[in-house]
Amino acid sequence: MVEKILPITMPKWGLSMTEGRVIAWLVDEGAEIKRGDDVLDVETDKIAGTVESNVSGVLRRQVVKPDEVVPVTGLLGVVAEADVSDEDIDAYAARFLAEFTPPAEEDEAQGAGYEWIESGGLRLRYLRRGEGDQTVVLLHGFGGDLDTWLFNHEALADGRCAYALDLPGHGGSGKDVAEGTVEFLAESVEAFFETVGIAAAHIVGHSLGGAVALQFAVDNPERAKSLTLIASAGLGPEINDDYIRGFIHSASRKELKPYLQLLFADPSLVTRKLTDDTLKYKRLDGAREALTTLADKIFSDGRQQALFRDKLESLGKRVLVLWGREDKIIPCEHGRGLPAPIHIDIIDGAGHMVQMEAAAEVNRAINEFLTSRAT
Repeated sequence: MVEKILPITMPKWGLSMTEGRVIAWLVDEGAEIKRGDDVLDVETDKIAGTVESNVSGVLRRQVVKPDEVVPVTGLLGVVAEADVSDEDIDAYAARFLAEFTPPAEEDEAQGAGYEWIESGGLRLRYLRRGEGDQTVVLLHGFGGDLDTWLFNHEALADGRCAYALDLPGHGGSGKDVAEGTVEFLAESVEAFFETVGIAAAHIVGHSLGGAVALQFAVDNPERAKSLTLIASAGLGPEINDDYIRGFIHSASRKELKPYLQLLFADPSLVTRKLTDDTLKYKRLDGAREALTTLADKIFSDGRQQALFRDKLESLGKRVLVLWGREDKIIPCEHGRGLPAPIHIDIIDGAGHMVQMEAAAEVNRAINEFLTSRAT
């Protein structure tokens, strides 16, 4: 029997999130909503995001108001059909709140949930979510880490096994990047597949991760089921070299923040926590040298050196391209004019980190792409 009263709860975006502050409701009480609809904006200590409803029905009660702080899995709103009485709605909310216990805080310092592999001298950190017959592998961009996928990992792991990986030189992975080529990074992904036991997967790559995904598909066509390229490198020569060099050489919060703000259409999304977390990884032994080596090889002379546009058609893969229209790092024009049947979706009001700024839209697009035809 379908439940007549259902909760909307605070999601958990990433291992370190314990609570969120409500910014604003996007729908009024009494509105009909569907699963996947955007219902309210929430701010975490890392970044702001939009909560999608995980249920369908009528929003009968906004349990929390703007500026209230709610623990992860705490009650935000109540959904039910119109024939459910107000008394039953209130009783449900009161019972939920009385019985609610916040989940135990995960110890991020101990790497709760993170795993590592050792393969061919590489040490790679990854995070696995979900179960299913289909596998998705998420590859972040230059200077990023697996937290790039904070707002996407769980959504893409619904009915699938989804891995987010720190590429060499980034995050919690080893800092040896050899000569700093895209080929080397793609070989590290191949080593990851071999060690974890992935026969083939749908690969989602952001920025530099898109170029790595393309190189991996060129080198291992049987292992790449499809490609989703988000603000991808490798589709045109232009790149914001001032950002690349500024990011590498920024050594303090004050220096780094303006460069991080270039990643977003809305620069106010760059919080102190996001800046501090980025600095934490940049300050690890060997990190700056690794990023410099990669930039000198892959983005030498301020231009992208690894280009795959002419190889897309011969790959014979299903490809989805997503881009933020206000991307200040790699121009969204690189996504235009690609060979059919590649589909491109340019998203208004979003920048280079479109998967964070427009997470709900990106998640819907990828999920529809992955389920539109069995591969």
